[in-house]
Amino acid sequence: MSDAAALPGQPRGVVVSGPATARAVNVLAPNPSAMTLDGTNTWLLSEPGSELAVVVDPGPLDESHLGRVIETAEKLGKRIALTLLTHGHPDHAEGAGRFAELTGTAVRALDPALRLGDEGLGAGDVVSVGGLELRVVPTPGHTSDSLSFHLPADRAVLSGDTVLGRGTTFVAHPDGRLGDYLDSLRRLHSLTVDDGVHTVLPGHGPVLEDAQGVLEFYLAHRASRLAQVEAAVVSGHRTAAEVVAHVYADVDRSLWPAAELSVRAQLEYLRERGLI
Repeated sequence: MSDAAALPGQPRGVVVSGPATARAVNVLAPNPSAMTLDGTNTWLLSEPGSELAVVVDPGPLDESHLGRVIETAEKLGKRIALTLLTHGHPDHAEGAGRFAELTGTAVRALDPALRLGDEGLGAGDVVSVGGLELRVVPTPGHTSDSLSFHLPADRAVLSGDTVLGRGTTFVAHPDGRLGDYLDSLRRLHSLTVDDGVHTVLPGHGPVLEDAQGVLEFYLAHRASRLAQVEAAVVSGHRTAAEVVAHVYADVDRSLWPAAELSVRAQLEYLRERGLI
């Protein structure tokens, strides 16, 4: 499973390409689906007045999209100096190698297999380009290599697939783990409390302006789903497929494969804690 999978949650508006904050411009990839919502958000980041820019998640290997990202930067008077990845799923990272060829940039990511250049990314790293500052926030759970990027100057966080602009994401078991995901949500929530983050720039879907409320919704939603899964097991639904059919009966069946991965992660979480 390579995509975000927007499981049911709060409905929100439609994303469009264009400025989102003073330092962030979205170039929407043409890959909409039930799994990717409106498409992948490729983020072009730069400090006002600087000619240098950073791109986060070039998206799929689509020459027209990669060209539009470069064209957007040129129209803004920017030169792309670095490429960053939130995680390795193809809808975010497949085009990174080709994009690096087109722009002559290094690619930095947590997973060494995704890097092009000598530098990776890790907890506590600060990426500085042309006066722009991004702080690396590890947010494993959706995948083991998931990162978010804190943009302090805009009081924003780029969340990849950890938080979506519409609906909720899935935990890509076995690589993704629910315990890690819950910790990541709490870590992002702490940014809203301690660092004043109020804007979420997601990997899919529209920009969210109530970061604290969104994170609290995500945590409550996870707790609710976990209770539903536990109750389903107690009532005799033993396999992940059986639990999905019971708990996600009102969800479009096209999303059941993603839901099953999340259920497997939840079952593992409950077993590890002796709750089932």
